[in-house]
Amino acid sequence: MFDSESVRHLLDSVAAGKLSSEQALLKLQQLDSGAFDPEPAEAGRVEDFARIDHYRADRTGFPEVIWGQDKSASQIAQIMKVQRDRRTSPHAIMATRVSPEVYADIQTHILGTQYFSLARICALPSAPVSQPRLGTLGILTAGTSDLPVAEEAAVTAELSGFRVERLWDVGVAGIHRLLDNREVLARADVLIVVAGMEGALPSVVGGMAQCPVIAVPTSIGYGASFGGLAALLGMLNSCAAGVGVVNIDNGFGAAILAGQILRTAARLRGRGLE
Repeated sequence: MFDSESVRHLLDSVAAGKLSSEQALLKLQQLDSGAFDPEPAEAGRVEDFARIDHYRADRTGFPEVIWGQDKSASQIAQIMKVQRDRRTSPHAIMATRVSPEVYADIQTHILGTQYFSLARICALPSAPVSQPRLGTLGILTAGTSDLPVAEEAAVTAELSGFRVERLWDVGVAGIHRLLDNREVLARADVLIVVAGMEGALPSVVGGMAQCPVIAVPTSIGYGASFGGLAALLGMLNSCAAGVGVVNIDNGFGAAILAGQILRTAARLRGRGLE
């Protein structure tokens, strides 16, 4: 099943001459039947190093995103160019874990990119939307050192069209800082809680919030934190109900999961189910 945004973008592509009416009809039929891409895999090939999933957004609601770490600037730029020229959904084109040095080189290959330095995300933004997606996503960090992972989540969510409210440095060592901002928890429809060290903050938030809580362990901490493993295990063992956990430092994955929860809520509302 596809959403109205995808259909509108498809119609715009036909009007602009990027797709023929026959191609658009085939795409609609394939998507409506739940089938995969209405094109052979070779259509997504980028030289000999990548194959792009052009229709992932139509199937899942979110487009394929480039893992920038360990890719060259030239490889990232070539993938982004193909995604831009073959864009089939109204979404930003993103590359995560991009260093400042790599981004500086990407700029020489492709114009119009933006760089979010703390999040380490390079993006070709989508056209402005008339109305943001339904729901508010709250993102909290235990400490300042967790900000890169939290900003990866925040920027991913914002580029995907969601409203984000940030609340930084409210860890359990100074619990009054969280308690002084309880209205942020009350306003949010989904919460992402990012913490390193022992990873206690999501449990506290899970005991206060009336919405889903997504916990993100970070690799911040002294030796016994084992690069985030202690926080991960602490979050998995949370005694607070309704807390889900993603992988260590995976702010991007947390944002997509939160987005899917909000999209499902919007779909249910559209069916008249509250």
